[in-house]
Amino acid sequence: MAKRILLIDDEPALLFAVTACLRTEGYEVTTARGAKEALVQLSTALPDIVISDIRMPGMDGYELVRSLRSSNRTELIPVVFLTAKDGLRDRIDGFRVGIDAYLIKPFQPTELLAVIENILSRVERTHSAIANLIGTEAPPTTVAIDEELTPSELRVAREVAKGLTNKEIANTLNLSVRTIENHVSRILDKKNFANRVELTRHMLSLGENMS
Repeated sequence: MAKRILLIDDEPALLFAVTACLRTEGYEVTTARGAKEALVQLSTALPDIVISDIRMPGMDGYELVRSLRSSNRTELIPVVFLTAKDGLRDRIDGFRVGIDAYLIKPFQPTELLAVIENILSRVERTHSAIANLIGTEAPPTTVAIDEELTPSELRVAREVAKGLTNKEIANTLNLSVRTIENHVSRILDKKNFANRVELTRHMLSLGENMS
């Protein structure tokens, strides 16, 4: 399954060039001409990583990252700044609002690809560690019930509690990965959970309380 990248910049030529580079490497790329357009896209689907300029009309990159980090749905999405702002203060401000990497234009495509690969690899390792941690806990002895969730959401939540990835859940339930992503996002919003670990602990707790 191709990793999804959201690329945000108000320069059409740069969007075209970087998109072509990333797609050549097998990434699924969507683009936005500004931060507000990006937030609209993020409300319906979550990428694996965001690459954004800083200087953009209406809302700049710093404001965008603050918005992402303030929401339970988006706070863990990795963000890379790709910008012409090369001052030390610019970089410090970027890391303080929560970015994962800072690249300066003009940039080398190989450097951008290496940064993306490193970040996504780290995320995969983190997910594996969480799944292993969850696997050490006793599973529910009965079927967990949560009246806030729809039957479909509850089925997905139970699979999340098993430590499965979205792709594995999609295969298990015979649904698309995008459908699973949307279910997980709605579940986290409904339960006001920050991440899948909190959802998993909640589901395990339900099972234990009912046993």
